[in-house]
Amino acid sequence: MGIGSWLREAIGRVQSTQAETAPPASARSVVTFSIGFHPCVEVAGTTTFAASAVAALAHRKGLAERGYFEGQAQLQRQPENPIDPKAVAVLVDGEQVGCLPSYAAKDFPLPVGASHPVPYQLHVAPGKKLLAKAYVWLGEGKPEWAHTRDNPPALTTKERINDSHNQKTAMVREALSEGGARAQQFRRGMVDGVHYLELVEPIKQLKREGRLNEALVLCYKAIEAAERDRDGREPAPWYTEQAAIVHRKLGQKDEEIAVLKRWIDNTPKSRRAGSRIAERLAKLEGVQ
Repeated sequence: MGIGSWLREAIGRVQSTQAETAPPASARSVVTFSIGFHPCVEVAGTTTFAASAVAALAHRKGLAERGYFEGQAQLQRQPENPIDPKAVAVLVDGEQVGCLPSYAAKDFPLPVGASHPVPYQLHVAPGKKLLAKAYVWLGEGKPEWAHTRDNPPALTTKERINDSHNQKTAMVREALSEGGARAQQFRRGMVDGVHYLELVEPIKQLKREGRLNEALVLCYKAIEAAERDRDGREPAPWYTEQAAIVHRKLGQKDEEIAVLKRWIDNTPKSRRAGSRIAERLAKLEGVQ
């Protein structure tokens, strides 16, 4: 299961059994709570506003190459935060290294002035700029991390590309193995043994390598599969957009117009207006 699965919107409200009187600022709160989202939560701000603090932490802990650190963090409410008065800061060694995402922070049972300890995990990778992801465990008992030292999250561009592709492939294979209506739906989108969703990264890679004619072949295979899978709606437009872009690069204006019209013809009239494909086609036809 990919990390995106851990970051869903809360499906239930946090319930607190904290005392009515908040402890003093120096006290460590004892918080009992239940949450409606997975307790492994990715820390926000790791590579943005808290990037320098995270880089300093990685340096202190001697994290080189593909570094890993697991320790304890403190959660503190930030009522003075100008963007979100319900923000919850994540601190390690007294320095803020990020914050909880808003869906986790908004109802977290933590009174102002209190501090709550949680397990913290940091992954870093070498690069021109900081490549890092961090997580906290908000559940009871031993953390069940989404990633480990031996199974780190995707950080580099190549890793993110592979991870995205692997997630799509896993989703398709899971759906096919389930059988029933869902499997039948996914079979409609199959082409040469793969689902058109799995062709996104191969198309991007062929474009990066300048193999434009090969990219077009995959685009059209995906377009055909997306048309079979549309079920009364519009076909997935990304593949048509990519085919149009490649035709433009190859100086094939007529082919570009034709593939855009193909999408229009396969899309209900109520869903055509305002689409990027309709806008692109209008511009092309307007300069003929």
